[in-house]
Amino acid sequence: MTTMTVKEWTNGVIKQAEIDKYLVGGKDFMDEAAITSELERQRRPDAGRVRDILQKSLEIKTLSPEETAVLLNVEDPMLLAEMRETALAVKRKVYDNRIVFFAPLYLSNLCVNSCLYCGFRVENKEEKRHVLSMEEVARETAAVIDEGHKRVIAVYGEHPRNDADYIASSLATMYSIKRATPTGRGFNNIRRINVNAAPMEVADLKKLWRAGIGTYQVFQETYHRGRYAELHAPSTIKGNYRWRLYAMHRAMEAGIEDVAIGALFGLYDWRFEVMGLLYHALDLERQFGIGPHTVSFPRMQPAPGAPASTLSPYLVDDESTRRLVTVLRLAIPYSGLIVTAREHPVIRRELVRLGCTQTDASSRLGIGAYAKKLSQEENPDKVQFMLGDQRGLDEVTRELALDGMITSFCTAGYRCGRTGERIMTMLEKGVEGKFCKLNAVLTFREFLDDYASPETREAGEKVVQRELEEIEKDPFFTGKRLLPLFLSYYNRIKSGERDLYM
Repeated sequence: MTTMTVKEWTNGVIKQAEIDKYLVGGKDFMDEAAITSELERQRRPDAGRVRDILQKSLEIKTLSPEETAVLLNVEDPMLLAEMRETALAVKRKVYDNRIVFFAPLYLSNLCVNSCLYCGFRVENKEEKRHVLSMEEVARETAAVIDEGHKRVIAVYGEHPRNDADYIASSLATMYSIKRATPTGRGFNNIRRINVNAAPMEVADLKKLWRAGIGTYQVFQETYHRGRYAELHAPSTIKGNYRWRLYAMHRAMEAGIEDVAIGALFGLYDWRFEVMGLLYHALDLERQFGIGPHTVSFPRMQPAPGAPASTLSPYLVDDESTRRLVTVLRLAIPYSGLIVTAREHPVIRRELVRLGCTQTDASSRLGIGAYAKKLSQEENPDKVQFMLGDQRGLDEVTRELALDGMITSFCTAGYRCGRTGERIMTMLEKGVEGKFCKLNAVLTFREFLDDYASPETREAGEKVVQRELEEIEKDPFFTGKRLLPLFLSYYNRIKSGERDLYM
């Protein structure tokens, strides 16, 4: 990028042919008229119909737009309670009793776009811009590892200095860092790096695949075309709705089997956005046989230098958030659901109980904030938005343990090849959750021994003991002769070995 200007780079990013190839009769998969009509048509759902749909979700089958619209229109308190109970049952059937943890790691806040709700937008003069050097990436990674994390979501703005080559180099740097544990028992390292970055062409996505990317995450922000146009200047890359809409399709074509979709709730009506996420999942299933690995539903939070982040007429309240998470869990039952530290502790805890499977902790959004140990209040000019929960990993894992849930740092499935269509089949049959249960115990054992405070270790030991008792009684493990190997790995980890997985 030594000779190309930012404008020249920007003008060359979008490849129209890599949009057109996925269209059907020149149309994309978002049918706004059908969504609006279905939401209106299902306004007074029949209780029997609702219960039939819940049974389909329990069978781990993706709901149709019509079925999802039915659930989005439920107002009866008793039916809503049944939906919440079923959502948690679906989560337990697919993912068992675990919550997977990660840390967001922001590497750059340079961006060429003008999103009115984002602190990174190019016109925001309050933002101090910086791109981490590889030495700084190494220091940030070391600081994240020292918190006890084993996976990150690396976040990049859209800018030529954050291109695919920079991302690939930063992935290699992050994967290379190993740290001695505080107890001196072995080492810790980042074993899975997911990437939140701009939509790219297939050739660049192949670079990321070769670099060992985990899940590739792009949020559509809003699926409503009119609202999308209001918020994203047409002269910018992000102003092209379809280039973003088909980012996941290009990733699949490039060989990245695990993709992650999401909408920024608060930009448009939340019911419409849930339907948009469903349409997105259905088209990925139709064209590739695989839906999204995870679905995110971040609520818009105040962002420094971005007044639209607080002035939107579509801001989502807590009760609506509970409902949309419940419906997402039921509509796309095989996908992981991610609730982040955007949310305040009380509502985040509630959403975990509604069927979320992943969350973050010890999160710092400033560029270089982990190594410098800066809170967002100390570094407000380098954050994309403001967090609602700045608690550390130890405290959040202890809260989950007291609620009877096990924290998982597992990355085994990806390294064992349980990805893409294979993992989809295993999730639908409830098999992947069995392996995840074993690996959750192994990785939680590592955390308790290496990083946990005495209070967290006490709460965690009770969870581990209960999990071990369940594993030893489960015919799936005894019948497939997995139990002896698992117990051998567990005892070896207790003795100081690390990174053993099933």
